[in-house]
Amino acid sequence: MRSLPGLSVRAMTALPDPIVSPAWLAERLEAPDIRVIDATWFMPSDPRDAKALYAERRIPGAIYFDIDAIADKSTDLPHMLPSPEQFASRMRKLGIGDGMRLVIYDNAGLFSAARVWWSFRAMGHEDVVVLDGGFPAWEAAGYEIETGPPQARGERHFTARRRADLIRDLGDMRRLTASGGPILDARPAPRFSGEAAEPRAGLRSGHMPGALSTPSSALVNENGQLRSAAELAAIFAAAGADLTRAQSCTCGSGVTAAIIALALARLGRWDAAVYDGSWAEWGAQADTPVATGA
Repeated sequence: MRSLPGLSVRAMTALPDPIVSPAWLAERLEAPDIRVIDATWFMPSDPRDAKALYAERRIPGAIYFDIDAIADKSTDLPHMLPSPEQFASRMRKLGIGDGMRLVIYDNAGLFSAARVWWSFRAMGHEDVVVLDGGFPAWEAAGYEIETGPPQARGERHFTARRRADLIRDLGDMRRLTASGGPILDARPAPRFSGEAAEPRAGLRSGHMPGALSTPSSALVNENGQLRSAAELAAIFAAAGADLTRAQSCTCGSGVTAAIIALALARLGRWDAAVYDGSWAEWGAQADTPVATGA
């Protein structure tokens, strides 16, 4: 694991890189403690049906994780984390249990898989990794693709413990903006600056005061793979991020913010938190401060 100058020992963990290759997974696909999870999700404006794609073609044995269904239904905000009790119940029914190593992928290469990786960590399950390049990389490597009805899984016991240190809420972000951060924003630069309107209606344009623009698209290469540690370090440095401090990550609705958290984990910072409500919540408030410009 690569370390960064000035990074405190307490901020580091003994975890390996959060990314595994298709070859790594292919060698272990039949292991009883491995569970593969299809985390494909598309933006509301995208007509594709993620669950239908999973039903049609998937990595053998994969389970589908629906981030809109496995969510807090008491709020109008999109795909917010459910309670630990609700999360544990859904995982048990999916056949995901304690002691399993989870491998998350999506059909975009690297997009929504990071959100599900963070969700498991936020619920106390640390043995979770993301497949580098996702389903496209698996298919391009020529590995087996499963079709037909998915495998039925028996229920397993799953323990969920909410990790408040990895989750930010509205109150946390109010305090962070008042103190100057650090906050990293994964949205495209025109949305960060306020030049482009938000895709969700009723939201103001701009960013949180003190936030730094770190578009998630820059952290992923043209093949849908997370960039190397050296490349990521350079991107964060260019954005002005101080990686000796724990970062809070935000985006439009808490999905691409997790890509920043995943990238920071590759650099040894496993303590990055995600603002679950993100701009869908912040931009809808009448009294939250909003800045514009680069």
